[in-house]
Amino acid sequence: MVAIRLRRAGSKNRPVYRVVVTESASARDGRFIEVLGYYDPRKQPEQLEVDRERLAHWLGKGAQPSNTLRTLIHRAPVPVVPAAEAPAAS
Repeated sequence: MVAIRLRRAGSKNRPVYRVVVTESASARDGRFIEVLGYYDPRKQPEQLEVDRERLAHWLGKGAQPSNTLRTLIHRAPVPVVPAAEAPAAS
């Protein structure tokens, strides 16, 4: 089964996490299929950057997010993309 979860990076006492798609049997910091973004819990406010299109793609294929990642995604605001303005009619 494919899972979407956090992969630890950074140095001792300074964790930074990558959001990755991986096989559920892989080790926490083992092989992965794709990096979707990152999570930095040490910033104020904590910072979560995820490629939402790729996340939706993998969820559509049946990938299961970890409980922690599911919580982080629901807490993080969705970036607002400005709508394309229609050309003014002359």
